[in-house]
Amino acid sequence: MDWSTFGCGRAGHVTFAPDEAELRAEMGAALPGGTAWQCLRCGAYVPGPPAHSGPAASAPVVPRGKELRSVLILRLFAIERFLRAILAAAISVALWRYVASRASILSALNRDLPVVRDLFSDLGFNVTHSKLYVLVQHALTLSPRIVTLVAIGAVIYAVLEVAEGVGLWLARRWGEYLAMVATSLGLPLEIYDLTRKVSVTALVLLALNVVLVLYLVITKRLFGVRGGKAAYDARLRSESVIGAAQNAATARRPASRSSTAPAGRGAASSDTVTATATDTAVVAKRP
Repeated sequence: MDWSTFGCGRAGHVTFAPDEAELRAEMGAALPGGTAWQCLRCGAYVPGPPAHSGPAASAPVVPRGKELRSVLILRLFAIERFLRAILAAAISVALWRYVASRASILSALNRDLPVVRDLFSDLGFNVTHSKLYVLVQHALTLSPRIVTLVAIGAVIYAVLEVAEGVGLWLARRWGEYLAMVATSLGLPLEIYDLTRKVSVTALVLLALNVVLVLYLVITKRLFGVRGGKAAYDARLRSESVIGAAQNAATARRPASRSSTAPAGRGAASSDTVTATATDTAVVAKRP
């Protein structure tokens, strides 16, 4: 699959006209009805005026090829982070409401719980041994101060997940570092939880976090891995359309110089032949 063409099909072409004459000649083409300019994403020549122009250094950075696929993968991880943030925010709101209405909630539970327990008993279920019942009973024993601290922790976690999601969605390097560090710090807790009890959900979440950490470190070259940011930026420049145009323009220069060099040597040889002929004529005229 050509990810660059796919990206242009979704978002449109991104053409650019550089101010440098050599690059302008490489990236522009004359048409009978006007001009065409090379797309920075897919490399195709698009008829019409350029979308951007200016020095080559000011050209917009457009993901293409494998980098465009990487952006899509990071956005999938960003969606997962946003879902975690929504869940944490919902838990925080529920805890705050519980603290504010603790007395009324306890009154409602004391009033309705026997009815619910008797109903499930008639159906053959013992509610008092269910995990949900034990969890609710344990929550009711917590002091309002502890519940408030848990709610604050849920808010902080939700904000952190939103920051990670935004950074990954925009493919910013700070977002990649934030997601990698925050996820790595949570891995020991997830592994410890698995040692106490193994569940499919915990295994899936652990696998997703491990994959995210390895993917960010290896492909984005974080913390100096595989050459670090310098090597990462160099790869992006080498794979960019402007980089290819600069290489093509550079490759043409020696060819033009070498084509003029033989002419100069030819001219020098002709002058030498002419001078030799003149000297011979002068010698012939001497007595």
